[in-house]
Amino acid sequence: MIKKIGRVLLALLVLIAVAVSIFIHTSKPTYNGEMNINNLSEIVEVYYDTYGIPHIYAENKNDAFRSLGYVHAQDRLWQMEIVRRIAAGRLSEVFGEDVLRTDKFFLALGIDEASTITVADLDMNSESVQLSIAYLDGINQFVAEGPTPVEFYLTGIDKTEFTLKDIHNVLGYMSFSFAQAHKTDPFLSNLKDKLGMEYLVDLEIDINPNSTLIKNYPKTTDTVQNKIIASVTKTLESLHIPLFEGSNSWVLSPEKTKNGKVIFANDPHIGFSSPSVWYEAHIVTPTYEKYGYHLAGVPFPLLAHDRNLAYGMTMFENDDVDFYFEETHPTDSTRYKTETGWDFYQYVSKTIKVKGADDVSFDYKRTKRGPVLNGIADQVQGQRPISMWWTYTTNKNEVIEALHEMSRATKMKEVEKALPKIHAPGLNIMYGDAAGNVAWWATAKLYSVPDSVHTKFVQTSTAAYPADKTYLDFSENPHAINPPWKYVYSANNQPDSTNGRFFPGYYLSENRAKRIVELLAPKNDWDKEAVQEMITDVTSAVNPSILTDLINALNIKALSSEDLELLDLMKAWKGDYPLNSVTATIFHRWVYWVLRNTFSDEMGYEAFQEFLTTHMSKRVIAPMADNPESIWWDDSKTKDVKESQSDIVQMSFTQALVSLQEDFGTDFNTWTWDKVHSLEHEHPIGQVAALRSFFNVGPFPVNGSREVINNLGFGYNSGGYYKVGAGPSTRRVIDFSDIENSMSILPTGQSGNPFSAHYEDQAEMYINGEFRKMMMNKEEIQKSESVLILKPISQ
Repeated sequence: MIKKIGRVLLALLVLIAVAVSIFIHTSKPTYNGEMNINNLSEIVEVYYDTYGIPHIYAENKNDAFRSLGYVHAQDRLWQMEIVRRIAAGRLSEVFGEDVLRTDKFFLALGIDEASTITVADLDMNSESVQLSIAYLDGINQFVAEGPTPVEFYLTGIDKTEFTLKDIHNVLGYMSFSFAQAHKTDPFLSNLKDKLGMEYLVDLEIDINPNSTLIKNYPKTTDTVQNKIIASVTKTLESLHIPLFEGSNSWVLSPEKTKNGKVIFANDPHIGFSSPSVWYEAHIVTPTYEKYGYHLAGVPFPLLAHDRNLAYGMTMFENDDVDFYFEETHPTDSTRYKTETGWDFYQYVSKTIKVKGADDVSFDYKRTKRGPVLNGIADQVQGQRPISMWWTYTTNKNEVIEALHEMSRATKMKEVEKALPKIHAPGLNIMYGDAAGNVAWWATAKLYSVPDSVHTKFVQTSTAAYPADKTYLDFSENPHAINPPWKYVYSANNQPDSTNGRFFPGYYLSENRAKRIVELLAPKNDWDKEAVQEMITDVTSAVNPSILTDLINALNIKALSSEDLELLDLMKAWKGDYPLNSVTATIFHRWVYWVLRNTFSDEMGYEAFQEFLTTHMSKRVIAPMADNPESIWWDDSKTKDVKESQSDIVQMSFTQALVSLQEDFGTDFNTWTWDKVHSLEHEHPIGQVAALRSFFNVGPFPVNGSREVINNLGFGYNSGGYYKVGAGPSTRRVIDFSDIENSMSILPTGQSGNPFSAHYEDQAEMYINGEFRKMMMNKEEIQKSESVLILKPISQ
């Protein structure tokens, strides 16, 4: 009997193993063989290189983009599904009640409604729309006929068709994730009301003309609400949905390079996730060729190159969001005050489907400036209404047309002509070409701001700062074309003034910019290898001076001999972040305690945590270290004593050392950077402990740090362990003297399918600062062992 039971159990185990094996085999992307595709006019050949990147050879662009849609979907359908749901307020259908606040917020933003209007106004006969439809056809054939990704089974959702509206919703979400104003403006307004304006002077909220600025060179000859934002951001981060964070790029003129040709470098900084953000694809037709990087569900690349030109992007970080206090009528709560009298609030009702629960309906109000944020996400009731005006939803949306025009451009003027159509998000478009041109344009729909208005506060007067903006001509945007210093760059830092005007924004500290200029300016013999080394540089141009200021503020007589020995080690620091650095670990632990002891007493602990999520917290470190007179140094909790910078820095140093000893022991030689700085590429399903190792990639100890060129960023926390949240989403180096050997890397792999061999095959290369070729030579590409032939149905 026992033997029979054993045989039955063995047979069941074998059947289960076979079923699992069949499921895995049928769930993998198809990289070889033949396949029939709807609406193709000719056979399309797709060659997959060693890293799973498709090289699509087609006889016309419609066939090429239809094929792109299919191969993109078979590697990234789950990613496409999640990203299209964000702006439409449909995450709760997948993840349940925990994300209701986020769905409410995005529905109130109005991206989904704006996308509906945009699609209704499209010229359906334009090439951009026709190619978008072809791309969607390819996606939808895979949705209908391809294997269902495992995540759909695990979450219990069905596959459904993709539409033109989905494309615009993805771009709308991308635009939101750039908007630092969502975090900063309400926070600063609350802080000003609580503490007074004198406390904001040292928070780096104004433009510092003495910092490293991006130089212009036009070529003339040719609280509330902050809590809502914090919770939304936290939810997206918990689902490992990438937010757009920063970026580096520089383009070297022929005079700066060894081979006399332009070299282009770009590494956009985006939240890490599994799969990573970009999908690479090389498309070739008789009239078109681009090697591009695509967002999930978007047909045209945001980063691309061919044999003639290359373009990429960083985040402009301009201010494109304004908040307004609204005044409700004293006896009629349905009306609010305008410049011309009382108008009626518009009441909007929405319903959200929730996994495992009843549908949730909610209402919110709108004014002519935008949605009123009160009442969203369990907002405290009774406070003065605050509305939000946003460039993205109040202007005609032509972003997809701009991306299309850029992708088909053959020269600089054609790229430049497309850029005014990018109204939001604000982007720095970086450009270089085989003809020797280099350029940078800040693209956004910029507008005049009266001198009396500070855009980082909630506005109290719509008369002084109306929602109907006075827009500037694109020619007034910051830009540089073939400047005499022979390079252009961007590191999300403040651009210099144009026509005497600075543009307000949420620019990052000068750290990366200063290092980039420091390396680029003196050297005139750059080659591809040197640029690759630079793009993985881990040295800060600013942090050693911060450390010096902190050490100078210490009372040396109060330190032990062991402390003094440690300081001698730290004084030799060059600001670099290799894995074995001890000073890097001590520096960041010390800076955290300085920030906490300086700001949390006045702000309060919760507001201090919000402060740490803003760019201000990065910008303020160096100026505060160099400013012993700041009002912030005094501890507001000690009424009879006025603390100095020295007091706060000394106390913070002691706390940092005590915490490090508790974590790693008394031997400071063991306090190495690899113990505290790590990167794990996380998948939403990887939150389930049993599935973490299957879906997540890593963790890896990793060099680099926040605000160095190899910007592997993290947020400060009381624990002192730094889990990298964002960094280079790709590193590209394009050398026009050797275009077929241009180099790149992705953080994990090309595929988002965990059963694919290309799910994480670049992860360790990325960590090690290695690169792989972006193949463009057809003879080399055709040697691929993985070839997928796509045929018209009739054949």
